[in-house]
Amino acid sequence: MTLEEKQAQLVGFWVDQGDEVVAPLAGEKKSSSRYEEASADGIGHLTRVYGTRPVDPIERAQWLWAEQARLQRETRLGIPAIVHEECLTGLAAWKAATFPTPLAWGASFDPELVAEVGAAIGDSMRALGIHQGLAPVLDVIRDPRWGRVDECIAEDPLVVGTIGTAYVRGLQSTGVHATLKHFVGYSASRAGRNHAPVHAGSREIEDVLLPPFELAVREGGARSVMNSYTDIDGVPVGADPRYLTGVLRDRWGFDGVVVSDYFAVDFLRSMHRVAADSADAARLALTAGIDVELPSPDAYVTLAAQVRDGRLPQEVLDLAVGRVLAQKEELGLLDADFSTPPASVDLDSPAHRALARRLAQESIVLLSNDGVLPLVDSGPSRIAVIGPNADSAEALMGCYSFVNHVLAHHPEVPAGIALPSVLESLREEFPDAVITHAVGSDVESANRSGLAAAVADASAADVAIVVVGDRAGLFGRGTVGEGNDVESLELPGIQRELVEAVVATGTPVVLVAMTGRPYALDWALPPRSGAVGAMVGLGAVNSSAPSSIAGSATDTARPAAVLQAFFPGEEGGPALASLLSGRVSPSGRLPVSMPRSAGSQPYSYLHPVLGGRADVTSADPTPARPFGFGLGYTTFTHEDLTVAATATAGENLRVSVRVRNTGERDGVDVVQLYTHDEVASVTRPVAQLIAFRRIGLAAGAEELVTFDVPVDRLAFTGADGTRRVEPGGFRLWVGAACDDEETVATFEVV
Repeated sequence: MTLEEKQAQLVGFWVDQGDEVVAPLAGEKKSSSRYEEASADGIGHLTRVYGTRPVDPIERAQWLWAEQARLQRETRLGIPAIVHEECLTGLAAWKAATFPTPLAWGASFDPELVAEVGAAIGDSMRALGIHQGLAPVLDVIRDPRWGRVDECIAEDPLVVGTIGTAYVRGLQSTGVHATLKHFVGYSASRAGRNHAPVHAGSREIEDVLLPPFELAVREGGARSVMNSYTDIDGVPVGADPRYLTGVLRDRWGFDGVVVSDYFAVDFLRSMHRVAADSADAARLALTAGIDVELPSPDAYVTLAAQVRDGRLPQEVLDLAVGRVLAQKEELGLLDADFSTPPASVDLDSPAHRALARRLAQESIVLLSNDGVLPLVDSGPSRIAVIGPNADSAEALMGCYSFVNHVLAHHPEVPAGIALPSVLESLREEFPDAVITHAVGSDVESANRSGLAAAVADASAADVAIVVVGDRAGLFGRGTVGEGNDVESLELPGIQRELVEAVVATGTPVVLVAMTGRPYALDWALPPRSGAVGAMVGLGAVNSSAPSSIAGSATDTARPAAVLQAFFPGEEGGPALASLLSGRVSPSGRLPVSMPRSAGSQPYSYLHPVLGGRADVTSADPTPARPFGFGLGYTTFTHEDLTVAATATAGENLRVSVRVRNTGERDGVDVVQLYTHDEVASVTRPVAQLIAFRRIGLAAGAEELVTFDVPVDRLAFTGADGTRRVEPGGFRLWVGAACDDEETVATFEVV
């Protein structure tokens, strides 16, 4: 290969890049190259062929097949391009299914179902000639003020790693390569601001931020990784070989391809200011371990010249080219036949929609309920459906859904898929009820002109369902999403005022928060009560008993019930309606702590003793609802936790617990196993999830649930920087949330 041919394999090209802003600074970063010139010696990637504009999938496939055939025919080496696309909530293409956002994956605690979703997405991508998906996001949530929280799975690295790895396996089972992002540290930015510096300690990076990526590489076999935009302690990750080579390749054995996040190589020059020019930026990135520059040629077009003049060793260039060619061979591209493009494809089949509905149903979290739910019990004849998200299709989907990501720039184009709103779904679910609708307020504005109509509707109804929350978008277009970071965690606009006005009518109110981040909803939730465990001396509470979430008889200032739905996708409306009626019982659990205020952030349940409520400070960061919390229409008890008295590193910890459905309805429990290291060489979290499992139980039934937990899951980075399992005593418990020590056992690592 000539140097120019090698260089060409290390860049993508965004053929359709227009004025739409679908990436940071995209409007300012258009490539100066023409595609014909850029691809004269071949090309590494074709960027977002389907996901930049609303194009008919079959017509676009015909163009793509012809273009791949041209690359085979008209370039000297005849090497086709890798086609990559966004696939975070489904394939980002017109008429393709939109699944719940990743934060909903975490709320489901169901890796097997997420793997099925990944496989369904992969099938659609493969049918359209797409080889690589830019998902999943394995950033561990550290601050809910960050706009990209809805793209993340959870605040717990085990949940992120387990569910993210399941998605990787599902997607890659179809022959499409998954891309882990954003490696590493992106979510730990200062004050939750996008691209802001990260000042995480080495222990937080090693024990919290890296493990999900390690799991997806070592156990999931992920074939691609994308760098983080951020800098850690002053060193941009895109120019840091410690992570991109030392950790990823030398320690974990990753042998796939590292691609840059869009424009990240040039950002070393323009934003981080660690490179004097594009050539400097290219040399820093390639040497650090970024193999491919996306989305288009910018800095890597200088590589051939730098090899010629001696600034860049040729072996560094050859190493990256070898990885890209190996990936193309693995994908079957070097022998691909592009003579017959697909004649038809169903990107939103009944099977897609069934998966989308199941995941939505499993992910919705019931935060409180005074008995008003399920509605089938009370049989309301008149239902007032109120709120800005009640009849909004866009409110069902996250920032990287095609509707919100692309069609927001093309309002004249229909969604191309059915998107039944909550209002439409409730009319379907309750055909005999009189259902009225009032918007009440906008998502963002302070316009109060609709409040009176909402109050009137609620006053005349048996029950009011108020649907509030977010509108996802990018860089200021919306309330959550990439670039939409916030300083407050109050509901946007005057939505709280709307809820309180409706509650004041005296009509029972069911509040549905359809959001991309957890908001401070403590004003809408009754206090939890009934301590059942010491939780390392901090006072745990029982979140499984009905009395722990019911308001007092004189408490009329709050909604009767509150549900949290993290952007539930195209079937989110029917899923919510089925839970409200009682046809399906809620089974979602909070994958992230529900804050009481922005001032207590950043907060994680993985905090040491002094990171929680303490007598030495008047500031109380205790969340309104803890990680792992979620109610249903029945109750569960957890008893007889047993574990061997001693355990040894390198072996498995056999744990069993008896789970009983003590209610009168069938239901699903998420069994959560937590531990605490009693005495360690460095401070340790007061609670750490080490295993979880969803189980369905009929009313009155019980099951002995057994976990085989690797003792190595108790490892942490010690004061000397070495990750190890330390000997000593551990406290173990199962309960309905991280702070619920319902049944407790102890063991010792020897």
